[in-house]
Amino acid sequence: MSSESESVRPVGWRQAWLVSPGPQSWRDAGVLMLKGAAMGTADVVPGVSGGTVAFITGIYDQLLCAIASFDLNALGRLLHGRLTETLAGLHLRFLLALGFGIAAAILSTARLMHDLLTIHPVPTWSLFCGLIVASILVVGREIMDWWGGLPMLVLGVVSAHGIVGLIPVQTPDTPSIVFLCGMVAICAMILPGLSGAFLLLILGKYATITGALRNPFDEGNLLLLAVFASGCLVGLLGFSRILNLCLARFRNLTMALLTGLMIGAMRKVWPWKEVLETELIRGKEYVLHEVNVFPEMGGRLLLALGLAAVGFVLVLVLDWWSRREGTSTRACDARHKR
Repeated sequence: MSSESESVRPVGWRQAWLVSPGPQSWRDAGVLMLKGAAMGTADVVPGVSGGTVAFITGIYDQLLCAIASFDLNALGRLLHGRLTETLAGLHLRFLLALGFGIAAAILSTARLMHDLLTIHPVPTWSLFCGLIVASILVVGREIMDWWGGLPMLVLGVVSAHGIVGLIPVQTPDTPSIVFLCGMVAICAMILPGLSGAFLLLILGKYATITGALRNPFDEGNLLLLAVFASGCLVGLLGFSRILNLCLARFRNLTMALLTGLMIGAMRKVWPWKEVLETELIRGKEYVLHEVNVFPEMGGRLLLALGLAAVGFVLVLVLDWWSRREGTSTRACDARHKR
């Protein structure tokens, strides 16, 4: 099937840019940047997924379609010198606005999130807990056949519960391992319920990558980041197409699995924990083993419950706003259907 961009055949760069999918006004671009900022903030927290934020803000399907626009057809047009047609078919306007928000949030909130989780862990995790509980309701609403999706729901719960309970391991900083870690982390970042930052922690690369980002010009760090970014790119382009296909053909089962992943991941964001084992990595203490415990009664519990309620309501308001704005899409654009 011919794509819309191929039928238009733009004659200039400006026309190609304007017909490419993306925000239609500066206001739309600003809103998309804010959604990207929310995704970036979530991605820096081990246990919270940017994919969850993308879903509740109504851009999840659009995000997968935008990534899938970098396909063999686009590569073929590029290799044949049809540059403006290539630009028209890519979702660059969408990805640039969203990516700017994600990058800005990661750079500006990484230290703040680290300090909050270190100094005020229970209130911070309580807020995240409320966010994710409401997110489970939002994502679960997409399951049309609960009985049919029950096996995938259970699979998601068991898988996520087991993954977030894994003890972090130490892995070598070889190019192949760093590349593989990039592939795994980016796949988790676009899956609601699984945190790419947390999987990096499990794989023993969280401190390595964040350290390289803080000091990119130290010896070997640029090469390390380049290899990691390459792994992220390969994983993103490959896994997003698989996920897009699953949503198009097996949406009910896929949504049941994603809902189960989010439920199982609640084990990680439970605010009250008892640390059993830690390890000092590059001057920072990382938790290797911890167990969830019940909270003690008191004023701090009321504060935690209040923050959880704030997070819960915030997600519901975001979901209502996204639906009112009409930003939630159910299917990929026809130009990228297979």
